[in-house]
Amino acid sequence: MSTGSHTIEEVTLARLPSGVDLSTAIHRYHGAEDGPTLYVQAAQHGREINGTETLRRFHDRLPLEELRGTIVAVPVANPLTFDLVSYITPEEFDSVNPNMNRVWPGDDEGSLHQRMAARLWEESKEADVIIDLHTGSPDMLPHVVFREGDEAARDLAEAFGTGLLLSEEADDDAADEWHRRGFAGKLRVAAAEHGIPTITPELAYNKQILEDAVEIGVDGLLDVCRYLDMLPGEVSDRDQTLARNHLGQVTATEAGLFHPDPSLEVGQEIEAGKWLGTVYEPTTYEPLQEATADRDGILYALTQESTVVGGDQLASVALIREE
Repeated sequence: MSTGSHTIEEVTLARLPSGVDLSTAIHRYHGAEDGPTLYVQAAQHGREINGTETLRRFHDRLPLEELRGTIVAVPVANPLTFDLVSYITPEEFDSVNPNMNRVWPGDDEGSLHQRMAARLWEESKEADVIIDLHTGSPDMLPHVVFREGDEAARDLAEAFGTGLLLSEEADDDAADEWHRRGFAGKLRVAAAEHGIPTITPELAYNKQILEDAVEIGVDGLLDVCRYLDMLPGEVSDRDQTLARNHLGQVTATEAGLFHPDPSLEVGQEIEAGKWLGTVYEPTTYEPLQEATADRDGILYALTQESTVVGGDQLASVALIREE
């Protein structure tokens, strides 16, 4: 009786000017019985390592003998930014498309990131479901983002199980800022256009392995497998809030030092007008901006990196839809 199998394939994503290959490993888990195909990747942004650690622990905890269908896992989707512990690629390597998560489905004759995305798109486009693991900033509440109006993706987000679910408007429904920031080139959006339900868990934190964030990720992947009937068992029952992601974050109007309200924590429900902190001039101590929330909702990000310039994000507040 077959008990399933696991293989690792090294694939070349692109080539550097010196002729050195940019390669990564693709793990394939084949169950003993037929079933759906789940594609999951981590570390598109190389400093977001908790997704990579999530896939390592998922590998250790996956009961291969009980698996139905196939899981394709890429723990390091962007080896270049991973080595540089960076969010984007330096100009020397890709001055046209420094952010890999803006170029999907890629172009095998395009810039470095377009070629890397195109190679991974060959894998991901064959899946029934896609999970793109990210970990955001140290100052963010773990959540899952899915496309507004995509009920299949919403069901996946609920199964993954973070306390906060964020729907994001896209294409014609999206604000100008969504288009200006190139969000149409995200893997989540390209996959939705291809008819593949896709979610983006933001597990929070970067550059350091954070136990709570990783465990949320592992539990979430296992529960998605249960939801898809790829593993036996019931999906965990968790309290969740559905909110709408918005791009109009509270931003710094002036450069200076930001002192956030020390009583605030991400996950709190706040009201419009709530004081979030002060940006002040560090040499004269002059207050430059009293940052306040622009709407009622859940505070899901509040920067703790105090040195800011005009336009930097200070906080994000999600609009509650359902609790």
